[in-house]
Amino acid sequence: MPASTSKALRIAVIADSDTRWKWGALTARRIAPEAEVSGFLLRGRATPTPRQLAEVGVPVDGVREVTAAEFIGEVEHEPYDVVLLALVGGAVQAMLHGLAPLWPDTGRRPVIGTGYVGVVYEKLADGLLLRHGADIVIANSRHDAERFRAVYEGVGADASAVTEAALPFLGGAPYEGTDTRTVVFAAQPSVPQSRADRSYLLRRLVQHARLHPGREVLLKLRSKPGEHTTHIEELPYQKLAARIEGGVPPNFRLVYGHMGEVLDRTDLLVTVSSTAALESLHRRIPTAVLTDLGVREVHGNHHFLGSGCLASWDQLDAGHRPRADEEWLARQGVAADGSYETAFDAVRKRVTALLERPGLPPIAPYYTSATAPGYLPGILARHRLDGTHTTTDVTGVRRVLRDAVREAARGAYRHGVQRVAPVIRRMGEL
Repeated sequence: MPASTSKALRIAVIADSDTRWKWGALTARRIAPEAEVSGFLLRGRATPTPRQLAEVGVPVDGVREVTAAEFIGEVEHEPYDVVLLALVGGAVQAMLHGLAPLWPDTGRRPVIGTGYVGVVYEKLADGLLLRHGADIVIANSRHDAERFRAVYEGVGADASAVTEAALPFLGGAPYEGTDTRTVVFAAQPSVPQSRADRSYLLRRLVQHARLHPGREVLLKLRSKPGEHTTHIEELPYQKLAARIEGGVPPNFRLVYGHMGEVLDRTDLLVTVSSTAALESLHRRIPTAVLTDLGVREVHGNHHFLGSGCLASWDQLDAGHRPRADEEWLARQGVAADGSYETAFDAVRKRVTALLERPGLPPIAPYYTSATAPGYLPGILARHRLDGTHTTTDVTGVRRVLRDAVREAARGAYRHGVQRVAPVIRRMGEL
């Protein structure tokens, strides 16, 4: 880092879900291992619980829940060097527009970074254009970096912010096993969505356990009952598993916790399209991406075309252990060849170069009132950054009071959804 930042960098990370917190906090550590990291959680439906935060295992200097306006005020008054927006695309765009007026001219300001928590298999253009305006848009692979630049260049926007890296949570010792003793199915909250499809996958997993009594078969779950994740889980596997006819075999278990610790004992990772597949492939663990429900964009498993990992439960039941294609791995930033230690060099170099400048230009997102007059106002209003909040008159005072009541109502609703409702449902099942 430059001489002007000889002291530990100050990095602010704001996230709106458990997985985005994981990406943001670990990316901050990849950028500057000794950084002073301050954590913020954007208030909303998927605000992580203390257990979900602890599961990431990244120590930070305090984590607190904020609104978009409160975070912007924090950045305005605290001398952060880097601000990482680990948020959904619309929230990133709202934050960029909220931060831009703080530095209307070229001058000293934090470096603003953002990116994606995993595989980008849907809403590519939408998500990317909502992230345009950040100084750094991190791509998790060479494949993503090429696609990101093509989208920006295709609308005539500056693509220089796109910076190739990798997922920040890859790691662990290379797999050296030869026998399949432990099979792990990495569940996803919203893929697939229907009860029939989720029940089918669960039945096949239980059937695999019955066919192979000598194997430990684990269903790795993202959240415990009452917790929310990046995507809404309408039909939790815990509930479906409780209704398996005849019960589950003794070698079948539900597990939670840090994915890295689960992978430490995994001999075969099975999923539909979870980012856990990339964590597994990084360690060279045999990894199967299921085709049972079709290779379909809606499931995200089309991302693994050419990987060598596509397989069905019938094949896995018969003993198949997929072998990943080396060229595909290299393009996807998995770095199974041992090059992961240098994967974030380009990001560090760009952060350093930006911090060394005497000043940074104003934040300039692609979406403005001129380029997206029918889209942008709704995004800003959703995060209460549409410029309507003023206390200069009675109407303004009333608006502020109304907003306060709405925020309190949102908090009560979230508490009801995340805490009270699961208890009521369990009581009803007694």
